[in-house]
Amino acid sequence: MKTSQIAAKTATRLFLIFLCIALVPFLQGDNSKLGQLYLTVPNKWTLVFPVLLMLGFIALFVLCSIKKYKAVDLNWLLVLNTVVLLIYGITLFIRIYHAIK
Repeated sequence: MKTSQIAAKTATRLFLIFLCIALVPFLQGDNSKLGQLYLTVPNKWTLVFPVLLMLGFIALFVLCSIKKYKAVDLNWLLVLNTVVLLIYGITLFIRIYHAIK
C-alpha cells in the first residue's frame, strides 16, 4: 500500500511540475509567435480523448486526495492516467515548440 501512495504522489507532482515548465513560454515577454499560432483539428472527435483523460485525472486526483491515498486501486489508476497524460502533454508541447521555433 505504501508503494502505491508514493507512486501516486510522485506522478501527480511530476505532472504539475511539467505543467508549470510548459507554461514558461506563455509567461515570457515575447508572445508574438504564440499570437500567430493556429492549431487546426481536422476531426473534432479527436479532442474527446484528451478531454476524457483530463477529466479522469481530475476525478482520480480528487478521489485519492479525499481518501488520503489509502485506496490502492485508485492510486494505481491515478498513476496510469498521469503517465498517459504526461506522454500526451509532452508530445503536444514538442509539436507546439517546433511550430513556434
